[in-house]
Amino acid sequence: MRKIRGLEIFTFMTILSIVVVLALLTDRLVLGWLPPGDFRGIILFLAGAFLIYCYAFLAYRIFLRSYPLREGEILPGSRDEFGYHVYLLFYLILFYPVLRSGSVPVPLMRLIYQILGARLGANTYSSGIILDPPLIEIGANSIVGQFALLVPHVIEGHKLAHYKITIGNNVTVGAHAVVLAGVTIGDNAIIAMGAIVPKGSQIEPNSVWGGVPAKKLRGPDA
Repeated sequence: MRKIRGLEIFTFMTILSIVVVLALLTDRLVLGWLPPGDFRGIILFLAGAFLIYCYAFLAYRIFLRSYPLREGEILPGSRDEFGYHVYLLFYLILFYPVLRSGSVPVPLMRLIYQILGARLGANTYSSGIILDPPLIEIGANSIVGQFALLVPHVIEGHKLAHYKITIGNNVTVGAHAVVLAGVTIGDNAIIAMGAIVPKGSQIEPNSVWGGVPAKKLRGPDA
């Protein structure tokens, strides 16, 4: 695993500081008129937290326009590595704790993942964890089960790379399943609960896969 360097931490902290200042100023301008009372502090605090996340989402999207996550290996000291590490600080410090908590309603998780860059088709939801959302594409009428994990990055020693995960229509990814980088899952496929789909696997349409590592249990040519 590569070390996140001082410049990357400084960049993230600078952006975060701007986000917090903008949120507090907006909070004061919009709600500063509230009369003193028992609930004024609570309202200001909750509004401030909401605004911090609104500005954080905006800053995150602006940053990714300049430093998009790309498929392929990320070279040490490269521009892509700098962008990935700053992105990682955004995701792990601000967004992952909220999504991992299990307290966010699934319809709201769909919206958050879309804001973070995941491409989700109509009537598709995830109650699992999507890492690196810009590298995830899921078709319509699909579901990612509770605490399932989609991992489009590869970290092996000092090797760091991204490979897109593509999931088709009407797909079920069972609870606690893990789908690793570079996997393609065809339409109407089912990934059983707790399965681990190895890197680069090609899951045929209308098939059922399960186990550790996942193997075809039912479907074409099974």
